[in-house]
Amino acid sequence: MKAAVMRANNAPLEIEDIHIDDPGPGEVLVKTVASGICHSDLHVIEGGLPMPPPCVLGHEPAGIVEKVGPGVTSVAEGDHVIACLSRYCGTCQFCTGGRPYLCTAGFTGRPGGNPKPALTDKDGNPIMQFTSLSSFAEQMLTTEMSVVKIRDDMPLDRASLIGCGVTTGIGAALHTVDIRAGDAVVVIGCGGVGLSAIQGARITGAGRIIAVDAQPWKFDLARDCGATDCIDASDGNAVQAVMDLTGGGADYVFECIGLKPTIEQGVQMTGRGGTTVLVGVLPVGQTVEIAAADLTLSEKKITGSLMGSNRFQYDMPRYVDFYLDGRLRLDEMISSRIALEEINDAFDAMRKGEAARQVIMFD
Repeated sequence: MKAAVMRANNAPLEIEDIHIDDPGPGEVLVKTVASGICHSDLHVIEGGLPMPPPCVLGHEPAGIVEKVGPGVTSVAEGDHVIACLSRYCGTCQFCTGGRPYLCTAGFTGRPGGNPKPALTDKDGNPIMQFTSLSSFAEQMLTTEMSVVKIRDDMPLDRASLIGCGVTTGIGAALHTVDIRAGDAVVVIGCGGVGLSAIQGARITGAGRIIAVDAQPWKFDLARDCGATDCIDASDGNAVQAVMDLTGGGADYVFECIGLKPTIEQGVQMTGRGGTTVLVGVLPVGQTVEIAAADLTLSEKKITGSLMGSNRFQYDMPRYVDFYLDGRLRLDEMISSRIALEEINDAFDAMRKGEAARQVIMFD
């Protein structure tokens, strides 16, 4: 099969023909129909998230089940599925305690300790899988605990966005915190995750929803998704602009970029007693500076949101319903649909901030 392989950090991905193994017990072979391109993939390429090459990246896919291994019962050949990096075991304290998104099963390799690599190159050398998915390829070999069946009438290019970016953003608003009707919300960053957080805030009934970005071309998208106000962070003091609009700071601020300066600004934009939600992914090991007085004297709170605190096998079919009944807008979020061979150009566009969400389409 054809795949985009990362052979080295800070280098273009290479389009290669590689081999994918047959599904073993508890595994599913999926034909990749569409895969979104996420900023986390760029973090890996640039070394911010550790992942040894050679590997195949990609973790925002939708596709069709081609084959299932022994013991698989939740999906069957021909089913339309979304695959998610939030693989879970179902038995640990996080899974049984209602927080499967914190399960560490995704780092344990193939089910049953199968030592055979899922992916190999033309010479038989192993290629690493990213998040047990590797969706920058024509097929994926993953676990039953990484996929969920969805309705056949859901377009799979739009369904792929739900696999990561949409779930991360909308879930941060719907699940990580408790937004009340009328609350003031700020979303920093209007890429795929931020636009989804805006929609989550709208769905919960937030009052003022303020979009902040340094790329003004994104503001029409933000308004389509539910933003009531937009602030150009490249023009003036964005923190003061939020203070002026909210009368002293927002109830909730969602940082959806993953940058030290915008996280620190997000805390400053948060009002007394409010909550800053860290949604964007910082490079591993990087720290931020927060004034202790913001926490002790203003009782501000800071929380992380991992993949929108999702229970993906329950949440993703609901998000599909949200799209099909008009509550969730996905068409507007897709900047372009591309072929796998155009993937390096797509990452260049991401670096320049020229795209909301780009989707690879496979034949």
